[in-house]
Amino acid sequence: MSQVEVALKGRYYTEARSELQKRHNYQNVMAVPKLEKIVINIGLGEARDDSKVIERASRELSQIALQRPVVTKAKKSVSNFKLRAGMPIGLKVTLRGQRMWVFLEKLVNIALPRVRDFRGVNPNAFDGRGNYTLGLREQLVFPEISIDQVDATRGMDITIVTTAKTDEEARSLLELLGMPFRK
Repeated sequence: MSQVEVALKGRYYTEARSELQKRHNYQNVMAVPKLEKIVINIGLGEARDDSKVIERASRELSQIALQRPVVTKAKKSVSNFKLRAGMPIGLKVTLRGQRMWVFLEKLVNIALPRVRDFRGVNPNAFDGRGNYTLGLREQLVFPEISIDQVDATRGMDITIVTTAKTDEEARSLLELLGMPFRK
């Protein structure tokens, strides 16, 4: 596990940081953008009908993220969706430190190339504050998940939070870390 972490984190500290400093004219090394955290979110609308869905999805997400997920609950009641406030409707995991670097390495080098018809990730999915969000349609792109154990394919949203002030700075950071943006 630590071998994977060393590769990407090492690349950030040896190559990417100095390149970012040159590209964006930072006077201080501490001003150079870095990764803050990665948040993985799975929405489980079908959990209101079947309580076992949360357990199965939680097991899969903990295998992917190497950390136990938190159950997210509905904040408001919505009668059209047969939803009451407080009902479990999803799972999320916040990764920081070594687990964040390990997950990003796995995402960029293993999971994204396994996506069907993959031509690169959307370069316009930044939020205006230097954070990047991408969606995956199925959890099977991660090597930890075996197709025999899966009862249903579930998509997930992955948000990469950086300390960058602008989208351009964040795009440069992610490109230098190996994120395959669509041309």
